[in-house]
Amino acid sequence: MCFSPEGDLIGGLVVTAIGVDACLHLRGRPEYRLIAPFPILLGLHQVDETFVWWQLQGHVPHGVGVVAMWIYLVFAFVVLPTLVPTMVFLLEPRDRRKVIAPFLLMGIAVSVFLLETMLRGHPSAKLGSYHVAYTIGLQHGIIIIGLYIAATCGAMLASGMRNVRWFGAVNLIAVLVLARLCADGFASLWCFYAALASGAIALHMRFAKARREPVSISRATGST
Repeated sequence: MCFSPEGDLIGGLVVTAIGVDACLHLRGRPEYRLIAPFPILLGLHQVDETFVWWQLQGHVPHGVGVVAMWIYLVFAFVVLPTLVPTMVFLLEPRDRRKVIAPFLLMGIAVSVFLLETMLRGHPSAKLGSYHVAYTIGLQHGIIIIGLYIAATCGAMLASGMRNVRWFGAVNLIAVLVLARLCADGFASLWCFYAALASGAIALHMRFAKARREPVSISRATGST
């Protein structure tokens, strides 16, 4: 469970290891070049939050905690809204990418807006009940978070791949439950998503087959 610095640290290291395993099964599948290392990023994201915890508990210098907080928030609120639909976009065949493109554009817009909000809003972190509560000075938060969820989960739900759609549905439910149970700790409890994502990605990388390249007539007949 990721409700303590120890939980974040151990969970982050486990998720990172799962990401390394996913990368080891990347051979022959270049379309997964962004998805395979995704768990590594999520794992390091959790490890980073360990330093936020430690600073709030007085175990590391204030400056270390501030840097760790900014890294954590930039990844959660700026990188992910664009990265997730980008990964789905690259997974889709070219003729289906136009379906994912609106979600990618939405994600980019959310990333830009949240980055600008953080630069103006003086983000802060404090200890909550079994989580770290982050504040970034966001106005109209329900609308923005709704667009955030639409960009990330919506891109997966719109995919032409059944496994990706199921993954999107499970994540949508998880995100809604977390947001409902603990609004101020939503970003901190993102580790649940990280563990879920890393496990699913690792399994997919182990068992998914590589795309077959079309065989030309000359190759099929052995002619030159």
